[in-house]
Amino acid sequence: MDRLVSAATARTPFPANWTARALWTALALYVLYACGILDVSWDRFVRGLDNGARFLGRMFPPDFSAQKLDLLKVGMLESMQIAVLSTAAGIVLSLPLGLLAARNLMPGWVSWTARGVIALCRSFHPVITAILFVKAVGFGALAGVLALVVASMGFISKLFAEAIEEMSLRQVEAVRATGAGFFNVLVMGVFPQVIARFIGFCVYQLDSNLRNSTMVGIVGGGGIGATLFTAYQRFDYDFVLTILLAIIAVIMVAEVVSAQLRKAFQ
Repeated sequence: MDRLVSAATARTPFPANWTARALWTALALYVLYACGILDVSWDRFVRGLDNGARFLGRMFPPDFSAQKLDLLKVGMLESMQIAVLSTAAGIVLSLPLGLLAARNLMPGWVSWTARGVIALCRSFHPVITAILFVKAVGFGALAGVLALVVASMGFISKLFAEAIEEMSLRQVEAVRATGAGFFNVLVMGVFPQVIARFIGFCVYQLDSNLRNSTMVGIVGGGGIGATLFTAYQRFDYDFVLTILLAIIAVIMVAEVVSAQLRKAFQ
């Protein structure tokens, strides 16, 4: 009996997980290897801080001259138009695509085909997609709108399909029991359960597209990003700071507005 008690008390309460330790060790070794391959060093980081401080010094004070403010106004207005148009088109296309991707409503071959389209839309960053559309339709806002439409479809339709799959099927079956058709089932049984989340996804995507519209403009997709890239090329760093401050202000306002809209529809 004493031997059993001593054996129980000698047992390690938290045994070592050697698999986890081996994985963490392998990860640390790979990080060191990658830093050596990519020339990531502390000296370069310190020199970068000094170069960054000099660069920031050249940006002050920001340029608020009338001519530059006119360029800023045109660029920001175009970026907001790109964000609104791409979000609206993305919502219209994401609604049927999300329904087709829901595995509890559609046959397997339909849902997996729709999910393949969603995965394709999510495979590339909006900047890469914008480069492709710039080659296809040329420079300007149209390329930016098309790129953000693809990004919106990948985000909204995926989350919309997941929201449909998580809903309760009791209400759907009750509507079907009345002899209602497929579209009536959607209107009376599906949409009331997921419409609030769908609106939340759309509001968030509008906020995201407003930020992404500044990036796609750098590669030729129009908007304030094109103005920002031109200012960099001309070494007009004080105007660059003006553009960055304007972008920050617009994003902060959009964040507050989108938060209020999400609360209103919850």
